[in-house]
Amino acid sequence: MRTTRREFAKGLSGAALAAAFAHAKEPARLPIAFSTLGCPGWDMQQILNFAEQHGFAAIEFRGLEGSLDLPSHPAFAAERIAQTKREILSRSLGVACVSSSASLHESDAEKRSRTLADAQRIIDLASSLDAPYVRVFGSSPDSGHPVSPSDDLKMRVAAGLHELGDYAGPRKVTVIIESHDDFTASATLTDVLHRADSKSVGLLWDAHHTFAESSEDPKFTVRQLRPWIRHTHLKDSVGKAGDRKYVLTGRGNVPIKEQIEALRSIDYKGFYCFEWEKVWHPDLEDPEIAIADYARVVADYLR
Repeated sequence: MRTTRREFAKGLSGAALAAAFAHAKEPARLPIAFSTLGCPGWDMQQILNFAEQHGFAAIEFRGLEGSLDLPSHPAFAAERIAQTKREILSRSLGVACVSSSASLHESDAEKRSRTLADAQRIIDLASSLDAPYVRVFGSSPDSGHPVSPSDDLKMRVAAGLHELGDYAGPRKVTVIIESHDDFTASATLTDVLHRADSKSVGLLWDAHHTFAESSEDPKFTVRQLRPWIRHTHLKDSVGKAGDRKYVLTGRGNVPIKEQIEALRSIDYKGFYCFEWEKVWHPDLEDPEIAIADYARVVADYLR
C-alpha cells in the first residue's frame, strides 16, 4: 500500500520532525577553520565541540593531545577511525587538511626516504578521513636562518612534491607545500610548483609569511600564485621581519582583511584557517580566547 507524504509525516516522532526542521533552517557556516596546533591540550571532543559552538566549518589536524604523530593516535586507529569520522560529521564539520612535519629539503638518501614515508602515512590518514589536503614543507638546511633557496634545493623539493603527488592522487588527496622558511617568495614557489608538474600538488598559502618574510603585498602574491592556492593559514603579529610577536587577530600589522579580500577576488573556494602556534609559543593567549576571537573577527571580514 502506498504511503502519502502526509501519512509519512504523521508517522514521524515530534522530536524527529523538530530535528529535521532545525537542520533545514540552520544557516550555512562561513568557510573558517582552525588548526589543532593552537589547542595542544584539548582532546577530540573538546576540539569538535568548540568548533561547532563557534561556527567553524572545518578542522585542520596538526597534532592531537600533545603528539604530532597523528597516525599513531588512538582516534585514528583502524578500529576507531570510522567512529571519529562520525563524530566529526555529527557536528556538521569537515577536515580541511592534515598537516605533516615532512620537509622535502633532505639530500641524505636515508633521511629523505624516511621523510617521504612519513608523508605517505599522513596521506593515507587524510584519505581515510576524506580530507582533501596534506601539508608538507620545502624548508631549508637551516630553517632558523631562511635564505633564497639554491637551484639544487628547489629541484629536491620539486622532485619530492612530484613523488608524493603520484602517491596522493589515486587516494584523492592533494599535497600542498606551505609558504614557509626558504619558500615564502612568490617567484620561488612558482618555480618549484612548475617543476613539480603534478595535478595532485598545490600550495598552502601561509599569508603571514609571504607578507612578514618576503614583504609581499597580498594582491601581488595572489596574482602570482593563483593557479596553485588550495588552502590558507592566517594569523596576526606585530614587529618586523624575523622579530615578530603573534597577537590576536586584527590587533597587529598583518593585513589579514586585505589577504581575505585578495583570495575572494579570485573566487577562492577553500577554508580561511587560523594557525595559532600555541605548541611552539606556550606564552600565547589560550585557545579558548584566541580561536573564538578569530571566529568573531574573520566572520566580520567575510560578511
